[in-house]
Amino acid sequence: MEPGREQGLLRTDSIPEVGEDAAATVSMSETLSEEEQDELRKELAKVEEEIQTLSQVLAAKEKHLAEIKRKLGINSLQELKQNITKSWQDVTSTTAYKKTSETLSQAGQKASAAFSSVGSVITKKFEDVKNSSTFKSFEEKVENLKSKVGGSKPAGGDFGEVLNSAANASATETIAEQTQEETH
Repeated sequence: MEPGREQGLLRTDSIPEVGEDAAATVSMSETLSEEEQDELRKELAKVEEEIQTLSQVLAAKEKHLAEIKRKLGINSLQELKQNITKSWQDVTSTTAYKKTSETLSQAGQKASAAFSSVGSVITKKFEDVKNSSTFKSFEEKVENLKSKVGGSKPAGGDFGEVLNSAANASATETIAEQTQEETH
């Protein structure tokens, strides 16, 4: 086997780096004729010229683009806003975003249903307490207190009215006591 050739998976010759001069990649063991070297030099000059031309065309296009943007009144801030808007649209159109959004929506619905259920349970518990014998007994005691403090009024009314009248009666009683103390 010749030196500088592939041997299995191992390669013994050097691999040129990107941008290395074409003439530098020629192995010392290989000799190029004058004609081949001239041909490579011409090709090198042609490629460098093409790169130069492309760079000039790109610079001219960028200048033209900037001029169009200036005429349209597009500035860097507006471009940034447009880029962010487009990026956001790109994100929202992804499958991952849609799945996450859907999952969060379902979680919100389940949480809402759970809170509604908890509210119903609490309301039922309050109703159970209101209907319990202990609460009824307390309510009767408040009714008795009301009739003692407020005089003989017809029994009835809801529990809130009973509490309000009992509170008013005790407040009236306190004011009457203060008035008697001041006059003595």
